[in-house]
Amino acid sequence: MIRYDPLWRTMAERGVTTYTLRFKFGMSHATVQRLQGNMPVSTHTLNRLCAILHCPLDQVAEYIEDG
Repeated sequence: MIRYDPLWRTMAERGVTTYTLRFKFGMSHATVQRLQGNMPVSTHTLNRLCAILHCPLDQVAEYIEDG
């Protein structure tokens, strides 16, 4: 399972909020909700998050084995 816990830590460190993602960077409300629910998002979205936060992918998402 892919989880986005690292994203929330990285955002907090950089002072970025979900409001910032939506209104400053134009990310849709639905995409932010998908991230909050650890639901699948596109690689395009992951790439945008890395660019916005100036970080590698492992500071946005992590893989946790199911079970």
